[in-house]
Amino acid sequence: MSKNKDALKFFQAYINEMIDIGGVNLPKSISTALGAKLGKLLKKRGINGLENTLKQIYSALKAKTQIKSINDNTIEITVRHSSNFCPIGGKPNPERGELVRATICKPYTMAIITIAQPEIKYNIKTIECILDTNHKNCIYQLIKESKDKNDE
Repeated sequence: MSKNKDALKFFQAYINEMIDIGGVNLPKSISTALGAKLGKLLKKRGINGLENTLKQIYSALKAKTQIKSINDNTIEITVRHSSNFCPIGGKPNPERGELVRATICKPYTMAIITIAQPEIKYNIKTIECILDTNHKNCIYQLIKESKDKNDE
């Protein structure tokens, strides 16, 4: 596990430097492009639907995923990691939490979701983040923004 954490720490330091040097748009663009590529790959491998796609991406991070419907327009996703170490943002650091979510987590996740379910546009609302709370959970909601024009 030590080598994996070392690799993650290098990745996190690299992202932090990228943000410090190039601003937020560079990692945001890269995250969106990588998320779209992964979304297409998952679809090509027969992993379809929002729930299956989300469970697959988080299982790669060795996290447990719980998905529940709050109402017709809101889905809540709880991603439980084995420790309070965020695979993307590192150790808890509330000062960098929003920056990591805005430049990496949200664009990456939204790109994957757009490939998995292109007929629905979602907005992500963060409920709990390891970087902010020092807990093991990442909890967010997907809120439907608009429906397919054929459904209106």
